[in-house]
Amino acid sequence: MAAPIRHTLLFTFALAGLSLTAMPATAQPKHGIAMYGDPALPPDFAHLPHVNPDAPQGGRIVQGEVGSFDSLNPHILKGRTPWQLQYLAYESLMGRNWDEPFALYGVLAESVETDEARSWVEFTLRPEARFSDGSPVTVEDVLWSYETLGTIGHPRFHGTWARVESAEITGERAIRFTFSEPDRELPLILGLRPILQKAQWEGLDFAESGTSVIPIATAPYVIDRFEAGRYVYLKRNPDYWGNDLPFMRGQANLDEIRMEFFGDGTAMFEAFTSGLLNTMRETNANAWNTRYDFPAVQAGEIVKSEIPHQRPSGIAGFVMNTRNPLFEDWRVREAMIHAFNFEYVSQIINGGEDPRITSYFGNSVLGMRPGPAEGRVVEFLAPFADDLLPGTLEGYTLPGSDGSVANRANMRAATDLLTEAGWEADDAGVLRNGDGQPFRFTILLRQGSSEVLAISDIYTQALERLGMQVSVTQIDSAQYNERTMAYDFDMTYYLRGLSLSPGAEQRLYWGSEAAGTEGTRNWMGVQSPAIDALIERLVTSTEQQDFVAATRALDRVLTAGRYVVPFWFNDRARIAHARELRFPEKLPIYGDWIGFQPDVWWWEE
Repeated sequence: MAAPIRHTLLFTFALAGLSLTAMPATAQPKHGIAMYGDPALPPDFAHLPHVNPDAPQGGRIVQGEVGSFDSLNPHILKGRTPWQLQYLAYESLMGRNWDEPFALYGVLAESVETDEARSWVEFTLRPEARFSDGSPVTVEDVLWSYETLGTIGHPRFHGTWARVESAEITGERAIRFTFSEPDRELPLILGLRPILQKAQWEGLDFAESGTSVIPIATAPYVIDRFEAGRYVYLKRNPDYWGNDLPFMRGQANLDEIRMEFFGDGTAMFEAFTSGLLNTMRETNANAWNTRYDFPAVQAGEIVKSEIPHQRPSGIAGFVMNTRNPLFEDWRVREAMIHAFNFEYVSQIINGGEDPRITSYFGNSVLGMRPGPAEGRVVEFLAPFADDLLPGTLEGYTLPGSDGSVANRANMRAATDLLTEAGWEADDAGVLRNGDGQPFRFTILLRQGSSEVLAISDIYTQALERLGMQVSVTQIDSAQYNERTMAYDFDMTYYLRGLSLSPGAEQRLYWGSEAAGTEGTRNWMGVQSPAIDALIERLVTSTEQQDFVAATRALDRVLTAGRYVVPFWFNDRARIAHARELRFPEKLPIYGDWIGFQPDVWWWEE
């Protein structure tokens, strides 16, 4: 349990012109902060580099989501919320420039201050910052937001708050957070926490989900109307406090953002072709080439845009829950990967166009390099050499096939690996261990996941040839969320996007503590001292060289861990949209990522 936070009120208005807390000489308030070095944009920047500063305002975007929702509070574990709500309906002290790996600039905060070791951070609020009801944003709101999120909010907030030793209001508009130990990333993570209105939640249970409380926040968009499970409409607040803020110039251009919900992907696509939706993000290359020829496309009313990116591939595929003894042995997991006929599946599902995921941070400078580990990567892995799985130091490559249905070479290799791990087929062809127990498990899928279901159908046929007894179960979104949050599954579809600036969130993805905490993203249940140490190293690195080496080492341990049967990734976004919807010619290094659509798009007749 985290140590209690000390909240110290140091108001001395008679001494308004004096510093209330002694500061190191090297600490100075700045307009922005970067993970390494200085932020790229100067204090007097006019706008972010990847926006159109002259974009007109007006129009609307209508987006679709598969699933449902029963809550408007995206900051707690309970309930289901529209996924974009946490980004569109809330603001933070600082905002991210998506054309830099990790750099923040003031939004609600006019300045940020920290020491060289980054053992503390202090934010000073803008005096003009306002909630949508016109009330000012105060340091009490900030303090309440951080403490509430860090204690009874979603578990993703808890780890960061546990690293805060004290929180002090140091002035009428200033608040300082001191850390239990120096952390280069923590000032940036804290700068991105959503700010809530304390008064709105007085007398209410913040941890209870529902739709009865319409959030009062500071963002340019407010909830206009909604119907639980069907739609949420956001409208641009004409009195938005930050209209003249350089950071916001060229952003929040659309008058209305609509989020419509559908039972499955087929219904959502039909809504797009019929004109109910005016944008569609396509993740299947084959569908992109074959399905988007309906009349609106032929008439030029719908255009197809491809947006490349330079970010890591992330990981997508079937994750094996190592909490299940079936998947404890790495040889079993390697056999599961051999049985997945990537070349054949990719050709059937997406025409073989999208590249294979080769590692978690592949497609970027942070990805592990082919062959044996070298230099600082070896140095960082050396303390754990005796416990590292084969391929970590020597180099690990996913097995390839000839693309035939039989996939004979890989199936033989899978059989050999299973035999080494103590699994052999009996006279009836059923794979059993030494105790006679069959190799039986279930692939759990969310209803509406038609593409993943098609992949699982091909995959299960191969697994059954090995003698495994595999069933596929589809459940609705509510049940699926409950079960995955409780890690109540054997195997399921797993998707984790990764950035060019991995940090504290890695603990939630694959840290040992997260493996035993419900609601985190460590679905595979990995508990590895090497992974924990490498996460700490990349978080605390002060040099770019060490940060890159630590991430490449982490990439090796994760990939050689064989926790996921990897699919493919989109090295570009494919978005079909109404011709009136436009985006800037200059693309950020993150491409179509959070903060791109609809943030910097606009409507132009």
